[in-house]
Amino acid sequence: MTPEQLITFATVAEFGNISRAAVALHLSQPAVSGQLKLLQDEFGEPLYQREGRGVRLTAAGEQVLGHAERLRETFRQAHALRDALRGMERGTLRIGASTTPGSYLLPYLIAAFHQLYPDVVVTTVGGNTAEIVASLGSLDIALIEGPAGDDLPLGTTVTAWHEDELVAIVPASHPLADGRSSTTLDDLSAYPLVLREAGSGVRRVVERAFADRNAAMHAALEIAGVEGVKEAVRAGMGIGFVSAMSLRHEDGALRSLRITPEPITRRFSILVPHAATPSRVAARFLELCLASDAPR
Repeated sequence: MTPEQLITFATVAEFGNISRAAVALHLSQPAVSGQLKLLQDEFGEPLYQREGRGVRLTAAGEQVLGHAERLRETFRQAHALRDALRGMERGTLRIGASTTPGSYLLPYLIAAFHQLYPDVVVTTVGGNTAEIVASLGSLDIALIEGPAGDDLPLGTTVTAWHEDELVAIVPASHPLADGRSSTTLDDLSAYPLVLREAGSGVRRVVERAFADRNAAMHAALEIAGVEGVKEAVRAGMGIGFVSAMSLRHEDGALRSLRITPEPITRRFSILVPHAATPSRVAARFLELCLASDAPR
């Protein structure tokens, strides 16, 4: 049994999926599977079972997991201490970002950070808000949209960040695009809607806005990602909701409508999962985020 096998096991348990764990560990899928087999052979009985596209721990696996997680946390703390002692000359920064900040803010932030610290290796993990929160154990810092929820790893700090406005989008030929720049949720209730996938921060905020207004929602399609929503709206599947900043470079095929009388807004948040022992690179990136303005 090796520390690497236990750390790999803890990461697979965190993601519930060997492929996603392999990406987080920067290993091939066969390498991860091989480490799991060696560890399982050490204990002499199954530690996990295949379930659909993922894995589920057995009772023995749950017992091993406690030791593996403690080892992995000790390893992370040693990494953080190493980076702090080295200073900013070298290091690795692992950033998670949900769809909107990951697409429209993170590239600018990484470019600015690279100018200041060119020798720091930056890696990123994308997904919707729920997926990023689930991945916090393997990240140094994360940018999410909407509420972080209560299921955060112990020691995670949440810092409110940019405010973002959500707008409705329709094809340029849509009846609601007849020269108006705004609409109401009551008006939108008469049309089919294109919604983001479950776990999306945008979807949660939109559903809450409709519920607060007591307005009906008629979902025609559920689709992953901002660009998926935009393409579905272009195809005439219904009205979508996206961040206003995602329309900065649109070609005119879509029209955006502000929601009145109360715009739909939400806060981006910055999560630092190991706040007690953050690496210096994570602390510097957080400072950069808080000092930056959202690009227009």
